[in-house]
Amino acid sequence: MTIFKFPQDFRWGTATASYQIEGAAQEGGRGVSIWDTFARTPGKVFNGDNGDVACDSYHRYEEDIELMKKLGINTYRFSIAWPRIIPDGDGEINREGLDFYHRFVDKLLEAGIEPFCTLYHWDLPQTLEDIGGWGNRRTVDAFVKYAEVIFKEFSGKINFWLTFNEPWCIAFLSNLLGIHAPGNKDLQTSINVAHGLLVAHGKAVQSFRRLGTTGQIGIAPNVCWAEPYSKSPEDQAACDRSIALNTDWFLDPIYKGAYPQFMVDWFAEAGATVPIQEGDMEIISQPIDLLGINYYTMGINRFNPEAGVLQSEEVDMGLTKTDIGWPVESRGLYEFMHYLQKYGNVDVYITENGACINDDLENGKINDDRRIAYYEQHLAQIHRIINDGINLKGYMAWSLMDNFEWAEGYRMRFGLVHVDYRSLVRTPKESFYWYQNVIKNNWLETRI
Repeated sequence: MTIFKFPQDFRWGTATASYQIEGAAQEGGRGVSIWDTFARTPGKVFNGDNGDVACDSYHRYEEDIELMKKLGINTYRFSIAWPRIIPDGDGEINREGLDFYHRFVDKLLEAGIEPFCTLYHWDLPQTLEDIGGWGNRRTVDAFVKYAEVIFKEFSGKINFWLTFNEPWCIAFLSNLLGIHAPGNKDLQTSINVAHGLLVAHGKAVQSFRRLGTTGQIGIAPNVCWAEPYSKSPEDQAACDRSIALNTDWFLDPIYKGAYPQFMVDWFAEAGATVPIQEGDMEIISQPIDLLGINYYTMGINRFNPEAGVLQSEEVDMGLTKTDIGWPVESRGLYEFMHYLQKYGNVDVYITENGACINDDLENGKINDDRRIAYYEQHLAQIHRIINDGINLKGYMAWSLMDNFEWAEGYRMRFGLVHVDYRSLVRTPKESFYWYQNVIKNNWLETRI
């Protein structure tokens, strides 16, 4: 048994996203998002599931905040649904949507919970996708307008801001692999989207500064760590590309003002170029205050010319996997956080980390011991990271509750709280009580 003590000012929290939990898709003046459209496209989402009701948090947020209070968190990461604020993307502002988030944020603050706000967690208004989505500069300008509305409304209430959640997913999972909305499968489109959202990020940061908005702002990439299957240069290069596509492709422009050249060259050989306009890189490289890091797994990779555009193939090494099929390997978080230091010792928050474990109710309890083991391993690595002098300031477990897991529908469960999707009854799992104890003590006691 080992005791890992955390800093007194360490932030403990959980995270969710608007489309995954809110429901009320046709209420409160909300417009249609790309996920409303995608979920209704046959074959795109498991079982034809959608977010029309989800966890019904739009109506049950007070109950959810009571669960947060019981858990003992001091930080809650959530996202605002753009279609609730500007239903057609760049037209009239919907006061009813703003009022909903004011009520929600006020309740968080009353509960002593710091709101940690993500401006964009994938629910692009469909009207903007219809004109080309993030590849069209009109969408970039519309995002800046939306961001400015939120900054003006919530300055003084919200002090932690993220522009985008998981840009790799927005660009490549959704527009190269076609697994998420809008479901495109084109390399040039994905490059255009990645660049457009980075320009939108930079312009939003400029607006944040110009308006004198309270707090700190950053972005939250989802990251992976990959190690080579062999010592061959080809396997190492395959790993470098895998890491770079999630991390360097988005953080190099922000911190260095340029895309990683080896990736620019790689894409050029595949016939894709970055649509940089004059002034773009200066806009993108606006100084930011913090980084959110979403980490779930790592891989052992090798070169395979048939393995997609990166020619990087993950090898099954027989590791324990979560129920969504992701290997459990917390060491990748430690390695990645040291890799991240090439951008400087920036303030970092783990904005997502968690395990899909589909244990269900038995005799009124959910004994999700495998989830507890996952969290235990990762929190031990987080203590190790902090001990190395890295500015890791907080941890947000994914997720507060089971929810709509995108293309997987409702069959994959990441929550500390079980949700019965028919009755919408919430039941804390054993992992909830385990995490509650960690937060209360501000230290981790491993069971090894």
